[in-house]
Amino acid sequence: MKKITIAGTVLTDVVKKIDVYPQKGMLVDISSITQSVGGCVPNTAIDLKRLFPELAVTAVGRIGNDPTGEYLRSRLAKEDIFVDFNVDEQLPTSFTDVMTQKNGERTFFHARGANAAFSPDVVSDDALDCDLFHLGYLLLLDGLDKEDEKYGTVAARLLHRAKERGARTAIDTVSAEGGRFKRIVGAALRYTDYAVMNEIEASAVTGVKLRDGDRLCTENLKEACGALLKAGVSERAVIHCPELGCGMDKSGEFTVVPSLDLPAGYIVGAVGAGDAFCAAMLSSFVSGMSMEEGLALASLAAACNLSSADSVGGARSYEDTLALEKQFKRRSGI
Repeated sequence: MKKITIAGTVLTDVVKKIDVYPQKGMLVDISSITQSVGGCVPNTAIDLKRLFPELAVTAVGRIGNDPTGEYLRSRLAKEDIFVDFNVDEQLPTSFTDVMTQKNGERTFFHARGANAAFSPDVVSDDALDCDLFHLGYLLLLDGLDKEDEKYGTVAARLLHRAKERGARTAIDTVSAEGGRFKRIVGAALRYTDYAVMNEIEASAVTGVKLRDGDRLCTENLKEACGALLKAGVSERAVIHCPELGCGMDKSGEFTVVPSLDLPAGYIVGAVGAGDAFCAAMLSSFVSGMSMEEGLALASLAAACNLSSADSVGGARSYEDTLALEKQFKRRSGI
């Protein structure tokens, strides 16, 4: 049985559906409100268990001593995920208000809460007894984003510890504003076997231009993947975006798989789509799938996610996820 530990951000998403995002000082109606799990740890862990129930998945994070924390703990336990949460007696469980428009675009208002106090001390040696240790999201974990004299950041120190214990490592990031991105993510990449991030994040850490307005700079994707490997990623660097997923392995082989061409009205929400993509890629890393197989599965998992307003409502079994390949065609002209 393969073991995967997912560590990092733990929170709830409060998804609020709106018609359009308002201009400053204006008002719009909220048509519905839904609470769901959120953050790298719950989203990715649940997506993994739905895809492959035989995987042993451990969730590691920090929550507050409050009903929201208990909701998260019980929700994950019901999915047969081993919960290894540390309770903060001072800070509340983190949450995000997600404003979701009809076209799937969303805006996030985030309260860091107990996630800000997440530290390597929270991660037990038992949690590192795994085949793959995944850490996310960098730039939302204040304790891990701090500088470390030897490793660059505390997160990099934690990843090094995981590798010393024999686990392979993976990271995911968040599309946060500010000039800290390259420093924080760059330090972690030196102790990362697998990196999974979107085109905005990949551009921020590598300096390679991947968007020109709405146009994806497909001609630069290979360069960006190569730059991630040169920055320290030892096995595979993966970049995903609405149009496609792509990746490069340590041999330099570059692979591109277009996303599904989904019909109008299919997308209900996009909260957690990146986590669904990442979960499928993590499963491919431990199962020995080829890059093409992993990218194809990840795009299907992301498409499943888009059919639901919350972060994990669209997660399906491996067989049901693969069924989308027959239901929809892939984009052309990528």
